Amino acid sequence: MVPLGWYLVVAALLFAIGAFGVLARKNAIAIFIGLEIMFNAALLNAVAFWRYLHPTQFDGTVFAIVILAVAAAEAAVGLAVFIAVYRRFGTVDADEITLLRG
Repeated sequence: MVPLGWYLVVAALLFAIGAFGVLARKNAIAIFIGLEIMFNAALLNAVAFWRYLHPTQFDGTVFAIVILAVAAAEAAVGLAVFIAVYRRFGTVDADEITLLRG
């Protein structure tokens, strides 16, 4: 059985990679992918703790499925927003988009 610490290290690495992707990229889609990696790191933490604390109960599994469903809905809405922004501005570069500036 894999120790809990290994799951936490992998989740921390995933979160760091996602945070770097969010902070270092200018492309909105790359920023979005970084956010998704960070969400998956949080999901990995939740599932790892569920597995080591209450492996006989199914509430951790249900929680993980709900998180995946919310992430899928968020991905669909996010990509729809990116398509709308691309149609309006012709780019998905975060520096070029001035929709919210006054």
